[in-house]
Amino acid sequence: QLQASGGGLVQAGGSLRLSCAASGFSFDDYALGWFRQAPGKRREGIACISSAHGNLYYADSVKHRSTISIDNAKNTLDLQMTSLKAEDTAVYYCFATPPPYSKTYWGQGTQVTVSS
Repeated sequence: QLQASGGGLVQAGGSLRLSCAASGFSFDDYALGWFRQAPGKRREGIACISSAHGNLYYADSVKHRSTISIDNAKNTLDLQMTSLKAEDTAVYYCFATPPPYSKTYWGQGTQVTVSS
């Protein structure tokens, strides 16, 4: 089970840290990341990380403003976002894909609202 948290209302230019806590499993060899979905828009993949290799991916929309990381001690997947913009307003979902990478598990989503 994945539980996302950390969303809320933040002013433009501010920052926040989203966290996705895993229960019942650890992130060994997982593909992990965050999607977001703004009202009326398609779900967008914004950041991914490979727990085994540390490979990273950031969408252009958040690159240089975001850092994805794994906290093995807390068993969480985190996303630090800075310089937030109104267009970052969305529901943010974490996901985890274990080997053999045929099924993906999703967190419940956390709302981020950026006021301009």
